[in-house]
Amino acid sequence: MKTSQADILILPGLGGPDDDLWLSRWERKLPTARIIAQPDWHAPEAGAWVARLGDAVAQAQRPIILVAHGLGCHVVAHAAASGLDLGNVVGAFLVAAPDPESMAAPTPVRKFGPLALTPLPFSTVLIAAQNDPHCTVGRARSFAEGWGAQFVDAGESGALDAAAGFGPWPEGLMRFAGFLKSIPTMQ
Repeated sequence: MKTSQADILILPGLGGPDDDLWLSRWERKLPTARIIAQPDWHAPEAGAWVARLGDAVAQAQRPIILVAHGLGCHVVAHAAASGLDLGNVVGAFLVAAPDPESMAAPTPVRKFGPLALTPLPFSTVLIAAQNDPHCTVGRARSFAEGWGAQFVDAGESGALDAAAGFGPWPEGLMRFAGFLKSIPTMQ
């Protein structure tokens, strides 16, 4: 699948999109990509964020690829577990999911617990770092297992955010292109 054949819906995490973050760069670079706006980036409510995803999915005209960072990963999982119609979604590229069940997680992140760990009904990859301050690599592996996602170890990459040096993320864009190639083109 090529990016031109899909609607790419981007789900940033807590705090929203940073202009320098790879997500925002991808939105500017990929013509079929758009960030799903949320009502409050700093005080997220799982139900409201899932509803926004549902609205965006309903408006899409092509097969959908979800790209999520941080808390956005749990929006995808909660949407699937809630029975939201995600029929046009053919893939999810998830990056740096935090652990909402960790006592160290900020209150807004903990609001996304308990975890939704049902298998996602589409091709999924979860990329996580060994030293992410928001989730241990062991927990990230358990998320991937629960979601039926391919797990990719990103090494010592922190939260894969701008603070960790991931404004531009050329390796991520290459991995995303490889992920798209693994998804059959729908006619």
